[in-house]
Amino acid sequence: MHETGEPVRKRKRRRRSKSGHGTPSSANGQPSSGAIASGISADEGQHKPATGPRPNPGENKGPHHGKKKRNRRGLQGRPLANGEKPQAATAAERPKALQPAVVADDRKAHAHPGFEGWRNTPAPALSQSSEMAVPLYAALDLGTNNCRLLIAQPTRPGQFRVVDAFSRIVRLGEGLGASGRLSPEAMDRSIEALKICAAKLKMRDIRRSRLIATEAARAAVNGEEFLERVLSETGLELEIINRETEARLAVSGCSSLVGRDTKSVVLFDIGGGSSEIAVIKIGDNRSSRLANHITHWTSLPVGVVTLSERHGGEDVTPDGFEAMVREVEGMLARFDCPAIDALGSGETGFHLIGTSGTVTTLAGVHLDLPRYDRRKVDGLWLSDDEVSAMQARLLSWDFTARAANPCIGPDRADLVLAGCAILEAIRRRWPSERMRVADRGLREGLLTDMMADDGAWRRGRPRRFPRGQQAQQGAHEGNKS
Repeated sequence: MHETGEPVRKRKRRRRSKSGHGTPSSANGQPSSGAIASGISADEGQHKPATGPRPNPGENKGPHHGKKKRNRRGLQGRPLANGEKPQAATAAERPKALQPAVVADDRKAHAHPGFEGWRNTPAPALSQSSEMAVPLYAALDLGTNNCRLLIAQPTRPGQFRVVDAFSRIVRLGEGLGASGRLSPEAMDRSIEALKICAAKLKMRDIRRSRLIATEAARAAVNGEEFLERVLSETGLELEIINRETEARLAVSGCSSLVGRDTKSVVLFDIGGGSSEIAVIKIGDNRSSRLANHITHWTSLPVGVVTLSERHGGEDVTPDGFEAMVREVEGMLARFDCPAIDALGSGETGFHLIGTSGTVTTLAGVHLDLPRYDRRKVDGLWLSDDEVSAMQARLLSWDFTARAANPCIGPDRADLVLAGCAILEAIRRRWPSERMRVADRGLREGLLTDMMADDGAWRRGRPRRFPRGQQAQQGAHEGNKS
């Protein structure tokens, strides 16, 4: 047996060397670096291609035929043409559908995860074809202090994946309290930011959008004139929403942060020129839209920009801070709403939710973040004592120290204490053991409402509009011009 088998082994070795198709191996039997670099896995030859040329009838079809043919397959399982060599697929050469999607950031110091809204939907990377199959929605909020844009896709029911985002401090309402008008400089800054938003919208096929302006455009004598200029220079048609709509949108944007055991909530949005407050009583039957549970709401004609301009935002003393708190308390005294006992109390029965730069700044400083990180801030719980400690800490810093903090920065250093004064007045009116921080607001509310109205989460199929019918609630053709 030994003598008859020996020539057979020699013939097999000669055949492998002549074919030239074997995979190089090291002495230990592992594939060599050349084989690894080719990008072909060890088991790639186990699956036959669905289509392709039939083997030549003269080829050897012995027991090692599969091994010989393995390295002639391309990256997609396609047999290579004669003389063609398999090549490694570098990251740059890899098809875009196989590369991870890049999600743009808002305030680049924080990443936008996928959300219940963003927070709980770390959505997997989607291929280009997948992105095209899922409709895109856009929400733009031009406020007194900021210009913000979100573009997102619906994912699981009530949730969405952020595809692109933009945020810039424009201070549209700068000087508005004294003059009653939007200044030329403030309008120029805002239009430059809106041009960036318009470019982002033109790059994508937006199914539905809503572009809003709030207190600054609402209160200014030349607000409508400014929006006409925005339309002519950017192609964006903005709508000025009323204060009740603003309050409801803030609630819609934060609905996923209200737990099932919560009985009542006071939600507040401290803006640049106004502050919206909604009293929410949920009871036993919770609606799919939290805004349906609003029992009382108010909009205070004061925000961080207007309050800091009246009292000074750079050098704030304890007495100056208390004067700001008392002014806001006077406004809240005129708000007729039920007492705290009627809303419920206890750790799960009642709490505050704050959605604004003020509360997110407090949270970032509380966590001692080296740079602002939305993922760590959004949804964070702060106790009443922790909020008091953070306000005292900020009040002890001078303007330079506040500007040097990475979670505040020079753009917000003169506004943060005015926001804390509004927050303190709210806490005195509705004492609570806990406050939840929300880094979300009007844009998320806009997206949630549009997707719900469209039926985007109904079995994963958005509702189809009849041909030629324009989607309501702000689907503007100006976005595509």
